[in-house]
Amino acid sequence: QVQLVESGGGLVQAGGSLRLSCVVSGCTFSRCPMGWFRQAPGKEREYVSSISWSGGATFYADSVKGRFAISRDNAKNMVYLQMNSLKPEDTAVYYCAAFEGLGTSRSQSDYKYWGQGTQVTVSS
Repeated sequence: QVQLVESGGGLVQAGGSLRLSCVVSGCTFSRCPMGWFRQAPGKEREYVSSISWSGGATFYADSVKGRFAISRDNAKNMVYLQMNSLKPEDTAVYYCAAFEGLGTSRSQSDYKYWGQGTQVTVSS
């Protein structure tokens, strides 16, 4: 059974930083591409960032490019999302997701495993 648990969310002022963490268990982690998605109140869940199983390929939504950085530590079965220069519009529940395979994906439908989410609130 694959399980993902996010942590690191919280309340931060605009311009501040947070680092989200996601621990993965039950997955052949070194073959699990990972992604981060978010869902703001009243909006659909959207893609934020993704990383290949090796960590060699990373991708970002235009809205976070240059401000967020995704990384992973396969030895610790962890994936991270460093969020800098946060804006009120970044307020959302952030979800870690994974699938078993190769490559990466921006599509939610490709991700089989999901965490419970962690709330990020950015005040103006």
